[in-house]
Amino acid sequence: MSKPIIYLDGESLTPDDLVLLSKGTHNIDLTPEAWKNVQLARDMIDQIVEKDLPVYGINTGFGNFAHVSIAQKDLSELQRSLIVSHAAGTGAPLPIERTRMLSALRCNVLAKGYSGIRVSTLKTMIQMFNNSTLSLVPYKGTVGASGDLAPLSHLALGMLGEGKVWNPKVNAFEDAKKVLKEFGIEPVVLGPKEGLALINGTQFITSLGSEAVVRAQNACEAADVITALSLEVLKGTVKPMDEKIHKARPHAGQIEVARRIKAVLTDKSSGVRSELGLSHANCKKVQDSYTLRCTPQVHGICNDTVAFTRGILTTEINSATDNPMIFHTTQESISGGNFHGEYPAKALDYLAIGIHELASISERRIERLVNPALSGLPAFLVKEGGLNSGFMIAHCTAAALVSENKVLCHPASVDSISTSAAQEDHVSMGGFSARKALEVVENVEKVLAIELLCACQALDLLRPLKSTSVLEKAYSYLRNELGVAPYDKDRFMAPDIEKAWEFVRSGKLVEICSEAWN
Repeated sequence: MSKPIIYLDGESLTPDDLVLLSKGTHNIDLTPEAWKNVQLARDMIDQIVEKDLPVYGINTGFGNFAHVSIAQKDLSELQRSLIVSHAAGTGAPLPIERTRMLSALRCNVLAKGYSGIRVSTLKTMIQMFNNSTLSLVPYKGTVGASGDLAPLSHLALGMLGEGKVWNPKVNAFEDAKKVLKEFGIEPVVLGPKEGLALINGTQFITSLGSEAVVRAQNACEAADVITALSLEVLKGTVKPMDEKIHKARPHAGQIEVARRIKAVLTDKSSGVRSELGLSHANCKKVQDSYTLRCTPQVHGICNDTVAFTRGILTTEINSATDNPMIFHTTQESISGGNFHGEYPAKALDYLAIGIHELASISERRIERLVNPALSGLPAFLVKEGGLNSGFMIAHCTAAALVSENKVLCHPASVDSISTSAAQEDHVSMGGFSARKALEVVENVEKVLAIELLCACQALDLLRPLKSTSVLEKAYSYLRNELGVAPYDKDRFMAPDIEKAWEFVRSGKLVEICSEAWN
């Protein structure tokens, strides 16, 4: 059965599309108009070569060697040498899912028709994506200008029959020539400008950043659900979610978070609190702690940060990042700096700082849940404390992840190291910005998963009182579908944290509970 096709035009790809393409469930192709633009740019390259006009990267050296002219007979070797010499990355390889994103995004940039690549070469690249026969790409080695040269060179290397390529038949990297032959793919012999066309750009930063921003959006919504459950079992009030408060300080994220939490904590049909919510209606407590009362303000800026970052990345995804750029409409080849990664680098540093706060405030709610002086519940949410430790060390794990994030949130993009004999004398360090952002998001997801486990355990301790229908559905899914039983006594906890993390990360928790606010 053939896979559905996502058509690339260089204009309309989204971060969500990239994450979808990472799963291997869809093929890619270009729209007819995009194929036409690719060919028109290539025609211009052929004319430059035919007339022997001196143009950077076509018949000159690269970087500090831009002044060196290259003979026509050596133009193909020039492009091959560029790829093999620049494939100098190090570290663990990208998982195949992330390599798919990197490949699809580079194809989308080439589809814009500013690169000068041949149609046949781009078709090979698309064929390799559709077969999942993609090159081994190491995580480390890009400074984020002139683009992500090392990782994109590794991505191109397999097309030449060099290095290692993923073989989906055995789920392992094997010799590129062997895999290409097995799948009937002819290794590419690069023409003028093609090596440069394959490696100039910010696609490593932007593809990893796209995954980070999509997961961060899900984490924001999951955090609101989990906060609502924590507020419920800590017997907090929903009054701070009143829309009048938030319209008086009308930040979009703050208003939306308050709306979500209030919706999850009230019955959709009647608009009243749950049994648990009503059980303390006449208590003497005047105000909740900041971690409950100020959630809209704290989570709100996290949401707004995600929205800002998504906007930057969506523009970047659909931008031409080559140098030189080929403008076939005006018959110009112009050198510039669109390959510089400062935009996605800065945005992803900002994303890491913003999204971390979800974990920071979540860890404080975990403290309130496990501390009997603050919760009114058994210490560490377990009966027979002393014999059992309950969630004592799960809280420590959350604290460790929050502390780790504080270091990871130091911005990478404030650094720069001059490279290429001072020709490339200001760089973005965006590759590390993207890698860190992903790591911060994953840590956030895991802290939220621990809070979810604690809140569900607290709910067990408050039975027979029930929460709202959507929160009870989420509780039931964790307990029954995922098999995370209540903690009657100590047991191996790490597998339960992993299951709760997958519940959060996969989007299933949000899917269950978003019916309350949609």
